Amino acid sequence: MIQKMSHTTIYVTDQDQAKEFYVDKLGFDVKTDYSAPNGFRWLTVAPKGQGELEIALLKVGGASNFGKVNDGSGDAKDVDAMAALLKKGWLSPGAFQTADCRKTCEELKAKGVEFVSEPKDEFYGVSAVIKDPFGNWFSMTQPKNHS
Repeated sequence: MIQKMSHTTIYVTDQDQAKEFYVDKLGFDVKTDYSAPNGFRWLTVAPKGQGELEIALLKVGGASNFGKVNDGSGDAKDVDAMAALLKKGWLSPGAFQTADCRKTCEELKAKGVEFVSEPKDEFYGVSAVIKDPFGNWFSMTQPKNHS
């Protein structure tokens, strides 16, 4: 029986730049940073204090094809297509939760994080949208207090 999700993936085009953004700007912790002899890099991060789920920052077109034979057919075209979708923001992977959306917005702006939309009140709480250097965008949400 499946008990929980342990990892999810955010695709990036440069893992060093991704590490700098997610660790230095968003304040995440590096959980794993392993480079295999074949050039594949397994880089995972998580928000501070979140131990149940790690985010794998996987490079589009990285050296591993998860056990499939890589015969080279269409690889460059596929990598270019996926990189283009990333840049357009079409693969946006999720939402991050914060206790104070407006305060976190100001802190992240000071670190150079790009915002697609400013904090605003929604039926579920306060929400803003941030974007990483690759085009992935995320809702940053402060849930409404239901007490």
